[in-house]
Amino acid sequence: QVQLVESGGGLVQPGGSLRLSCKASINIFNNYVMGWYRQAPGKQRELVGTITTGGSINYAESVKGRFTISRDYARNTVYLQMNSLKPEDTAVYYCNAALYQWNYWGQGTQVTVSS
Repeated sequence: QVQLVESGGGLVQPGGSLRLSCKASINIFNNYVMGWYRQAPGKQRELVGTITTGGSINYAESVKGRFTISRDYARNTVYLQMNSLKPEDTAVYYCNAALYQWNYWGQGTQVTVSS
């Protein structure tokens, strides 16, 4: 069983930055594709970006050039650095670990972008 715990959310003004963290209970980066998703009120959950076991990273068009995914093997932690935040980035952000039929989610962390 993999447990994922997100942290780092909060309230930030437009144009500001936040860094989200997702700590895994075990070392899974060699096997699982790690992803960040978000869900805004009244909307479906959407993909923000993923990082594969080989380190390939993909981003949604809406966050390209503003968000960066990275990982720290020693800390079993994946990060989402968010810069130039916009009000439309407001959502609950979730961490995901996926391997074939196994799919794990964190509890989510709220990000609110507002002046």
